[in-house]
Amino acid sequence: MTNSDYLLKATIKKLGEKLNQTFIEKIEETANAAQGVPEIIKNELDLLKDEIIKEAKRMENSNNNSFNEEELKTKNNLTNKSLQKIKEINAQIVLINNKLDY
Repeated sequence: MTNSDYLLKATIKKLGEKLNQTFIEKIEETANAAQGVPEIIKNELDLLKDEIIKEAKRMENSNNNSFNEEELKTKNNLTNKSLQKIKEINAQIVLINNKLDY
């Protein structure tokens, strides 16, 4: 074999070794990163769950507040109607008393 043959074989050998080493390093990096993925996903799901619970509570409170407002309006309306009826009855009583006094 000539010097150029050895040089070519050495080049191919060293390139192969370098590619294998780089490939192995990248596989190790990917494996290490992949190990962290489940934890990242778990954390994101926990955050999402917390946000969903907060939103559900906010919606429930909002619904309760609007229900309470509606209930209050209904009660106020009934109270006003009752007061109006009482005033009308009082007015009739006054009329009846006036007629009885004469």
